[in-house]
Amino acid sequence: MICDPFDIVDVPFPFSDRHEVKRRKALVLSNKIYNETNSASILMMITSAKAGSWQGDVSLGAWQSAGLRKPCIARLKLFTLDNALILDKVGVLASSDRKAIVRALHEHLPR
Repeated sequence: MICDPFDIVDVPFPFSDRHEVKRRKALVLSNKIYNETNSASILMMITSAKAGSWQGDVSLGAWQSAGLRKPCIARLKLFTLDNALILDKVGVLASSDRKAIVRALHEHLPR
């Protein structure tokens, strides 16, 4: 599946202590040209974060309009995933949340 930046998608996340995977939400960061050319997308973890927080966490204020079922945060855990493993598109991040994500990326990653 080829997605656009700020699409929210379902992806398989492996457990670190078991040979199982669970569907989790992730945020697409890379642009469509990157995703098509590389057959992979750069993603950012989305979590309900019930246990602790990370530096750079971004609370998603418009979580309902983005297709999420409960309040979530975008976490600065970035990864690349083959597009064939993207299971479904859930929604699109609101403009205000997009701006907050970009600010967090600029604050915590070198330019």
